[in-house]
Amino acid sequence: MQNKTSNDSTNIDQIVFNNIDNDSLSRLCGPLDINIKTISHNTSTVIIRVGNTFKIKGENFLIAKKALCLFYKQAKKQELTEEEIHLGLKEINSSANYKENINDNQFLNNSFLLIDKVRPRTEQQYKYLDNILKNDINFGIGPAGTGKTMLAVACAVKLLNENMVKRLILTRPAVEAGEKLGFLPGDLTQKVDPYLRPLYDSLYEFMGIEKVQKLFDKRIIEIAPLAYMRGRTLNNSFVILDESQNTTQEQMKMFLTRIGLGSKAVITGDPSQIDLHKEQKSGLTHAISILNKIDGISITTFGKKDIMRHNLITQIVEAYETNT
Repeated sequence: MQNKTSNDSTNIDQIVFNNIDNDSLSRLCGPLDINIKTISHNTSTVIIRVGNTFKIKGENFLIAKKALCLFYKQAKKQELTEEEIHLGLKEINSSANYKENINDNQFLNNSFLLIDKVRPRTEQQYKYLDNILKNDINFGIGPAGTGKTMLAVACAVKLLNENMVKRLILTRPAVEAGEKLGFLPGDLTQKVDPYLRPLYDSLYEFMGIEKVQKLFDKRIIEIAPLAYMRGRTLNNSFVILDESQNTTQEQMKMFLTRIGLGSKAVITGDPSQIDLHKEQKSGLTHAISILNKIDGISITTFGKKDIMRHNLITQIVEAYETNT
């Protein structure tokens, strides 16, 4: 690969992928050069391709160049999906140098997350993991799709595998979307299981069903409704409270005071998705308002730019924020 950069004031760069084969070039460009057009659109540049030579024009030519180099490496190995293009551009646009400036955190620098597709991609996601590793109690606040829960589970699994914690405990309040458990069919397990299913899915993705089941049997991993935490002291554990916007103030206090020696807690939630009765105040919003100046407690707030789901999700979140 050869780079030829003209004077910066002209905002023009050129890349020649000398050793790229036709199949890899086809995967890089996509049908009718759709991938190149996507990169051009998202970086506000003009990319002109002639064979294996790419001329880039525009103020963001360095970002477009980095994107082409990233996707070139991927295209040599596999097809590029729309999702991979979307996530790669998100990662590049978020912060080109943040990963290198993460305070030399050993875990982060060693690519410690377990799945290629589940890794921090934006500045806030890197800060989130950095905060989790440095603090005992951590809040991850923001809209759906920003990786709050998945990154927390990834971190928990890693610390469990490294024997830095002895147990992994995941919990959620068991009432969401206006439903009350008493009106749902089945015994208690059948009633609460749908609310906890996303946590199971995250664990299965990282560890596999068989390993997760073995750790359940040994009580090393536990998934339970929030009410089951009452009266317990959770030592040497990594504890995740998901969907915490649906806790009451009393429930949040109860949960936070369960955290024992050698433990870490991550509390995730979206204050815009509160399903409590109007007369009940969210324990999440109350907690972050009174705990934000205590050493050892971190609060990471995610926004639209951190959403890693379908492109439309960002636009949907923005539309609701504008009209509420």
